[in-house]
Amino acid sequence: MGSVSLKIGDGTARFQSATVCSSAVNILMIFSVITTNLFALYAFTASNKHHQSQHLLLQHAHKNFSLISEQVQLILNEIDSSQKKLAQMEKQLLGYDTIDLSRPNIAPELKLFLQQHQLPLGKDSKTGITEMVPSVGHSCEKSSDLLSQYMTYKVHGSCQDDWILAQKLILRACEPLPRRRCFAKVVSKVGLYPFPDSLWKPVANKTVNWSGLSCKNFQCLNGKKLNRECIGCFDLLNGYESQRFVKARGKNDFLIDDVLELGSGGIRVGLDLGGGSGSFAARMAERNVTVITSTLNVDAPFSEFIAARGLFPLYLSLDHRFPFYDNVFDLVHAASSLDVGGKPEKLEFLMFDIDRILRPDGLFWLDNFYCTSDEKKRELTRLIEKFGYKKLKWVVGEKIDSLGSGKSEVVLSAVLQKPVRV
Repeated sequence: MGSVSLKIGDGTARFQSATVCSSAVNILMIFSVITTNLFALYAFTASNKHHQSQHLLLQHAHKNFSLISEQVQLILNEIDSSQKKLAQMEKQLLGYDTIDLSRPNIAPELKLFLQQHQLPLGKDSKTGITEMVPSVGHSCEKSSDLLSQYMTYKVHGSCQDDWILAQKLILRACEPLPRRRCFAKVVSKVGLYPFPDSLWKPVANKTVNWSGLSCKNFQCLNGKKLNRECIGCFDLLNGYESQRFVKARGKNDFLIDDVLELGSGGIRVGLDLGGGSGSFAARMAERNVTVITSTLNVDAPFSEFIAARGLFPLYLSLDHRFPFYDNVFDLVHAASSLDVGGKPEKLEFLMFDIDRILRPDGLFWLDNFYCTSDEKKRELTRLIEKFGYKKLKWVVGEKIDSLGSGKSEVVLSAVLQKPVRV
């Protein structure tokens, strides 16, 4: 920095010059430090403000995200609720949702049977369905305890001998019944006759399941009046059963051959409603006409007896819609089984189903229908007239009640022809 002298003169000037330079440098250094600190302070302040701004933005974004999430969750909840409501409506329409499967007394096999099964390839393009739904009667809910009892068994084992329980459910409108995974009781069918000898040969007692019935043989049944269509109807050798439909006992008894002559286009297939032991179908079989007999085993083994005769029994109540396509039968035969009781609308539903399965120009044979009152006769007459059937035969007479009351009752017999509707 140069010499420092105590001399006055040039030396003093040199000291002052050095002092000024040193002060300038110091001022510059101080300015640099201050400037640096100011920049650092600015940088720190700006950075702090930036971080605060980012923090506020993050808080605002998080708040918005929370609001959006809440709205999305509300929408998802609404969708889920709507799907459940639609599924409930669908199940109500299908008729099986009313069985509460959460009950502790519901049999596991019943729960398994009622499960929905998704189609492996998704929605079917022809039917629009996405899952297979098991078929079970809507009214089964009213008999859920009996239904669970029916569905309680050893899987892949032998079923209990509980046909009486099954029929009780059917009579309570629990129809169709669910399928089961057990083997039905086997009854030996040894001794059956070949067709057509089987039509009028006696059926052996050992070929029938007598459990749950008061009678244990056909000799016992022959002495009972089971219903108007079955008084000694299991006796094929003696009594009136072998003469029915071929020999008249009164003006209301039409003969099969006379009715067949009325059939336009020929009679080939028919349905007999509540046909007792199957004698109507047997007489038709002799004339090369196939007849299905609907029946239940009420107090007697009707179904097995009909099958043993080589005929077709249909185990079905009249409350069930007929499992046949439209316009397929040439003839429908019905007697007092047509009296389903209850409100007039119940008989009207049945008559419309009969009309559905009967072909145009087909015959509806009403055979000795007991009119318990004049009002009953008028209701039936008005109902028949609604369908516009042609009356080929119409006979109103009186008969002594065949069940033993001794009273004379009005009976109606008619052969009606279904019109060709356009």
